[in-house]
Amino acid sequence: MIKLGLTGGIATGKSTVSAYIRELGIPVIDADVTAREIVEPGEPAYDDIVSYFGTEILQADGTLNRAALGKIVFSHAEKLAKLNEFTHPRVFQRTQEKTAALVATGADVIVYDIPLLFEANRPDSFDAIMVVTIPRTLQIQRLIARNHFDEQEAVKRIEAQMPMAEKEARADYVIYNDGDLQTTYRQVDQIIADVKKKLE
Repeated sequence: MIKLGLTGGIATGKSTVSAYIRELGIPVIDADVTAREIVEPGEPAYDDIVSYFGTEILQADGTLNRAALGKIVFSHAEKLAKLNEFTHPRVFQRTQEKTAALVATGADVIVYDIPLLFEANRPDSFDAIMVVTIPRTLQIQRLIARNHFDEQEAVKRIEAQMPMAEKEARADYVIYNDGDLQTTYRQVDQIIADVKKKLE
């Protein structure tokens, strides 16, 4: 079984590639989805978070107010560390469970969609890593169009992440998403074909 990591930068088109991989019938485990699942009411991480941060970080329906929690943790390093302590082991455990369930169904290739794959120092967990990239000028344009940021805010968000050039240098496969969709899809097809050859 081959584990493929998928990452990129903000507004580079990782979600587009992830959706196409699913269309090919290859299972994708999405780190963001898993992170949301483990903080739902009734989950151990949810109980730990509410116990530590208090009920003021809850919405009226009892779910986490992610914006309120974000404001607290991103201005207090020790509180962010505490939140990570509650969530990271649970995300890892849930990912292992999802992997085991897919292997039991006979999956031979699993893709892990992880926005901060390199930042989280997890590249060794995968057999190969794919990075979705676009030129910086296009990245700024897409981010402004998608999130309605001004240029200054778009640049700030991009610079808060690891530089794309560094991610590209560390990847096994680079997907250039600055052309039409068919060009992007052809690159993905080639990578999947290459990976499947290793299973033969």
